[in-house]
Amino acid sequence: MPPPKDVVKIAIQMVGAIPQLIDLQQTKPLSSVLKDVCDAWSLPNAEHYALQYTDGRQTYITESVRRPPTSPRPHRHGAHCSPVPFSLQNRGEIKNGSILQLTTSPDQEAERLYSGIQSNNSDVKTDSLKKLASLSQDVTFAQEFINRNGLKKIFCIVEEGNDTGEMLAHTLKAFMELMEHDFVSWETLSAAFIKKIVGYVNMNAVDASVQQLSLSILENMVPTSRVLFELVKKEVTLDRLLTHLQVTNAQLQLKAMALLIALLLAATDAERQEMMDYLREKNIRQFIHKNIIHSSEPLADEMAHYLYVLQSVSLNLCERRMRTSMDPYSQEQRELLQSLRQTAFESESEAPTSNFSTERRRSLCAKEFRKLGFVNNSNPAEDLRRAPPGLLALDNMVYFSRHTPNAYSRFVLENSSREDKHECPFARSSIQLTLILCEILHVGEPCSETAQAFYPMFFGQDHFFEELFCICIQLVNKTWKEMRATQEDFDKVLQVVREQITRTLSLKPTSLELFKTRVNALNYSEILKLRQTERLHQEETLAVPVLELRERLKPELLELIRQQRLLHLCEGTLFRKISSRRRQDKLWYCRLSPNHKVLHYGDVEEGVNSPPIESLPEKIPVADMKMLLVGKECPHTKEKSSGKQNKDVLELAFSIVYDMEEYCLNFIAPTRYEFCLWTDGLNVLLGKEMTSERTQTDLDVLLSMELKLRLLDLENISIPDTPPPIPKPPSNLNFCYDFSHAEQ
Repeated sequence: MPPPKDVVKIAIQMVGAIPQLIDLQQTKPLSSVLKDVCDAWSLPNAEHYALQYTDGRQTYITESVRRPPTSPRPHRHGAHCSPVPFSLQNRGEIKNGSILQLTTSPDQEAERLYSGIQSNNSDVKTDSLKKLASLSQDVTFAQEFINRNGLKKIFCIVEEGNDTGEMLAHTLKAFMELMEHDFVSWETLSAAFIKKIVGYVNMNAVDASVQQLSLSILENMVPTSRVLFELVKKEVTLDRLLTHLQVTNAQLQLKAMALLIALLLAATDAERQEMMDYLREKNIRQFIHKNIIHSSEPLADEMAHYLYVLQSVSLNLCERRMRTSMDPYSQEQRELLQSLRQTAFESESEAPTSNFSTERRRSLCAKEFRKLGFVNNSNPAEDLRRAPPGLLALDNMVYFSRHTPNAYSRFVLENSSREDKHECPFARSSIQLTLILCEILHVGEPCSETAQAFYPMFFGQDHFFEELFCICIQLVNKTWKEMRATQEDFDKVLQVVREQITRTLSLKPTSLELFKTRVNALNYSEILKLRQTERLHQEETLAVPVLELRERLKPELLELIRQQRLLHLCEGTLFRKISSRRRQDKLWYCRLSPNHKVLHYGDVEEGVNSPPIESLPEKIPVADMKMLLVGKECPHTKEKSSGKQNKDVLELAFSIVYDMEEYCLNFIAPTRYEFCLWTDGLNVLLGKEMTSERTQTDLDVLLSMELKLRLLDLENISIPDTPPPIPKPPSNLNFCYDFSHAEQ
């Protein structure tokens, strides 16, 4: 008879004592369990003890207990620090075979450390702060410590102390961990405390770990309020952040970049423009391109994300012009429009237009605007009324005409001399190309919380968008000639150009020069070859015998895919923890046991790629898994529903429901590829069909390969739609050899 569901067999250990093996009844109050354990070891005052996991983060075991709030204690920083009632329960997560340890209860430990950090003995104080930094990761302990007004003492240590070494580092680490639980608002910090933190960032002779923690504290402060943003922006200058970016310490460099990104995201549009202009003056892009992207050390995932955000923020500065239509009554905009005509045709004029009548001058201008490729040549401003791309298209055309005047004149004059139906319209092409570039580069779209896809060449050029346009508009003219296009082919040409750009960008060229070389090499004939190759790969042979063979091969190949998915789960994957407040640095790893019976998972440190299965403390038996949730169905995406949903996070989120559908293990996959492999693998474990798009892709590839191998001998032989008829059986079988009459 199986044991009751609410009883788990566990071991409890204590230093200097023989471990106890007990049957833990989950319905029994935790205080009674502790009383029994303490009695077995003859320990008095069971209420002074608690159970704790022995591995991982050594979390305290708790049950759902509501503590009535007491009167708030005054906070020295102008706010009240009220005790937070307990409302957490994790004892239900204890599984069979868990090893727990008996330790001092959170309230006793909080009281002891509260006294220890006030000790006059520097060694005792340092050890207490170190222990505090470790235990503060546990929410139960953090509640107890904060309820004793422990944050007040930490503020005092920072504000009144002069130490800049190990003791201060432990203090700041403890502060960060306590604030991580969101019990106290960042807005309650005093000016004196913030001044100290800013001082550590601006100080030269200070321990690197102290500066890293100080930068992290400021990064967390910036998004919480406008006042804190302005204070940090004023006290920590961009020059100081650039200094930190130039150090060889990768972690300090990372934290400085994180603060810079936080400031940019919290700034208004005008402030962001001003900050980006200043950074451009300081050549930050060239520095990043040379010393971060092309450094000898591999680029960390966090830094890749920050570079993506910096690229996105910079490109989004184009959004205002992209969404602004041309104002035909704006003198400045009309002058820009006229400059395009004058730059292209002023050398052609045999006589100054001032000598012409108004009607003749208007007719000449209309003719020249038509040669420039405007649809509405009598009023070209109408072509720029569409937004997007709005005025951004005009800016790009003017930039092209001023910075590459020879190429501009050659484009316009070359097409002016062609037949009307074969000329490539410069203005119309420029407007459409600007829109295409905005879509490809995601101009005007919010930053993703997880993306890391930045273009290295972006950081090698100050006017990236404009320079990219200059290359691509010449590509339009080149492709137009290669396709021998007419006006009716305009959309087709721009579709090919879009494909040329996206294919080249996917190669991640490191400079615009390399991009130009590669995109020009990818001519129209190459595009046709690539399309043909892809079409052949995707094309299915429709002969009935081949379709029947496909159906027979499918079960075998699907089983192969299932085994590959399970093998991938056994290898495991590194996941990131994402909170609603900010992007976390914390990592955790999950992998399937080799016998496919248990999922192992646990927190890991940065840099650990494939931890051994024994180091992952948490376990979920596959037999306890009930269902798989994806996207909006996941509980961790519903928790964020009050804010603006992030599309890419929803696409990568999935959850495992286990243990009588009471608990969930939540995932956010690092990539769409990992999402497909993990959801497929989990569906296999649950005995369900694999449903990801990757399954169909892999199945198509395997079927195509297997069919080609099996049909290799039939090359150039037509396969009939119906099998040949089977001949009638012969009238007798006398032609068969009779072995009984064989000669001996």
